[in-house]
Amino acid sequence: MTGEFTIAVHALVYLNHKKKMISSDELAKNVCTHPARIRKVMAKLKKAELLTTKEGAEGGYFFLLDPRKVTLRMISEAIGEPIVAASWRSGNADMECLIASGMASVMDGIYADLDAVCRRQMEKTTIADIDRVIFEEKEKTGT
Repeated sequence: MTGEFTIAVHALVYLNHKKKMISSDELAKNVCTHPARIRKVMAKLKKAELLTTKEGAEGGYFFLLDPRKVTLRMISEAIGEPIVAASWRSGNADMECLIASGMASVMDGIYADLDAVCRRQMEKTTIADIDRVIFEEKEKTGT
């Protein structure tokens, strides 16, 4: 999983909390990243219809969906990358050794299974859940 997923979740929670149009510059400051990176991620969320945008000087991003219905899985699928995947594969399919020639496909299957488990788990957490955790924690600590 890349940082794009974290950016997307952070941005949607922030947009949901603010309930107004927010520029990429303001989002970038809150997420602590570059506005160009925000725009790249937000384009994916817009394409998935998880937010709306407005062009121009008063433009930006607006979250208008029910935060109780937007799950982490929906966000992950909008980003379009696997949650669990290998960045490197061991062995070589052309080698005579059964371990060397078979390990990559075995590991691909393991990663695919883990990815499916993670996606099912992510269906259980919504933007509203994250918002609640953040603000309940703040109330508990009094900060």
